[in-house]
Amino acid sequence: MKIGLYGLCFFCFVLLSCGDNKTSTDVSDIENSAQTPVLTAKAIENFDYKEYALSSESEKALTNWEKYQELAIQISYLKKADLSFFREDKKDLRQFIKEFKAGIPKEFLTNPIISRTVIVETTLLKLNENLSLDHVNDRTKLLSIKEVLVAFSNLNYQINKTLERNLYDQIQPE
Repeated sequence: MKIGLYGLCFFCFVLLSCGDNKTSTDVSDIENSAQTPVLTAKAIENFDYKEYALSSESEKALTNWEKYQELAIQISYLKKADLSFFREDKKDLRQFIKEFKAGIPKEFLTNPIISRTVIVETTLLKLNENLSLDHVNDRTKLLSIKEVLVAFSNLNYQINKTLERNLYDQIQPE
């Protein structure tokens, strides 16, 4: 009885393992996957995150913060998959970040905004590192791009929130 049960199990195993599995890939499939670039504007556009824009008051308050304006322009290029600014030499990027942090207007020198600028700095350096290394896969590069976009969006949110809080603090009760 046991032998019959083992024989039946073995027969079922052999029958199930004789499927039509395709272990080899066609050369054309490999060529097609190599030709389709992953770091595209469409892939970046499909990111799911909350994008915060600056309010009109925030835009007025930030007109003199030149490095912020430059970063905002580079972020808009990043959304179009232009990665040239973020691939440049790490020394140049560090210099930009240093000037970015040094140029923060006095009214925005609050702990939440300073922490957001540090997060932006970290994500920019991580993106630069991932883009400059050849062995990093495209998925990791896309995740790094998303992290930069989210960090910049959160910085915008915090700037808006700080200005709004300052506005409410200036209102005197009657």
